[in-house]
Amino acid sequence: MRKGLFDSDITRPATGQSVDTKTGKPKAWTVTQLTRHLKDCIERGYPNIWLEGEISNFKAYGSGHIYFTLKDDGAQLSSVIWKTSAERLKFVPDDGAKVLAHGRLSVYEPRGTYQFIVDRLEPLGVGDLAAAFEQLKKRLAAEGLFDPERKRPLPRYPRRIGIVTSPSGAALQDMIKVIFARWPVELIIAGVQVQGDRASGEIASAIAALNRLRGDDRPDVLIVGRGGGSLEDLWAFNEEAVARAIVASDIPVISAVGHEVDFSIADFAADVRAATPSHAGEMVVPRFDETLEYLDTLREALPKALIKRMDIARRRLESIEQSYALRHPEQRIAMLRQRLDDLSQRLMPQPQYLVERLKQRVSALAGKLDALSPLRVFERGYSATRRLSDGVLIDSISKATPGERIRTRVADGEFESKIV
Repeated sequence: MRKGLFDSDITRPATGQSVDTKTGKPKAWTVTQLTRHLKDCIERGYPNIWLEGEISNFKAYGSGHIYFTLKDDGAQLSSVIWKTSAERLKFVPDDGAKVLAHGRLSVYEPRGTYQFIVDRLEPLGVGDLAAAFEQLKKRLAAEGLFDPERKRPLPRYPRRIGIVTSPSGAALQDMIKVIFARWPVELIIAGVQVQGDRASGEIASAIAALNRLRGDDRPDVLIVGRGGGSLEDLWAFNEEAVARAIVASDIPVISAVGHEVDFSIADFAADVRAATPSHAGEMVVPRFDETLEYLDTLREALPKALIKRMDIARRRLESIEQSYALRHPEQRIAMLRQRLDDLSQRLMPQPQYLVERLKQRVSALAGKLDALSPLRVFERGYSATRRLSDGVLIDSISKATPGERIRTRVADGEFESKIV
């Protein structure tokens, strides 16, 4: 029975070793020959295996290669993920992570150590896509990309809508049907792949391209999405490139990915999430008939609103009249006249008969204010006297103190005197 590379009887050569014809003994191998022999045996013997373990000593290098140790309670194994495989990883492992690794065994000849070449890595107990989703969601949320404060409202009546989706998908036809049934609007379709390795790049590029449009070509709002599917099918909308393109968009974005139960990273990054593409069509434009009803209601309510505003203005002016100050009355009247003129100008676009009615009321109020002006009272021979010390109006003999200096205002000026 064989116990290793050589039989217990040294005169019997091991497989792969030649015999010295002179001595009859096996020829000695060099260390390199033995290492290469072991490498060949191991690689042919373990080309396709799954290993379960815990990651430690995790290190990602600038070259793109990843080195780590895969261990359990009894042993450890040096492992490596080459750059080409690392680029396909959906989640980023770290020390302490329990993983399921697929790959092959090999030997690193310069050190004579064997290692595990990993080509696929999954978190133990959860799919790699689900883990990648949670990782990216947590990281982008920490950067503030999902903050409600940066979300923008959608335009109420958009003139142009940009749609980023598959040009041959049913989702596009659903959105077109819903939108045109509700509101006359121009659509700009940016056809992209919504599934596969190139999809995320095309989606991000299309969002950026629509943002570069100017003038009459520029959309007022964007819809980015696709119809339903598995997590793998929808994965392009969970890529970081798409999320950052949505956040960088100057145009408000509606995310419409999959069905109502599907949530994507794009949903969190967008200004508004729609449950489905059809729902996005309902959200992006109002119903034309409902808008017409609303305008009819406004048309009926407008005269009442104008009259109400005039009544409010009248009450304010009456309140001013009641608290009219004697000091600098001519400036006060000028200011009130200016306010009345401003109010008249703001109301000019309204129905003409209401404007004329308001002008009449304003003229009446201005005349009334002018008649109540203290200047008119002074012109009839009256005056107003105040104490110089505190400016208090002397409207009773009880407030007159002998020896106190006073100031009296008459129609054409003021003079000071002393109470005797």
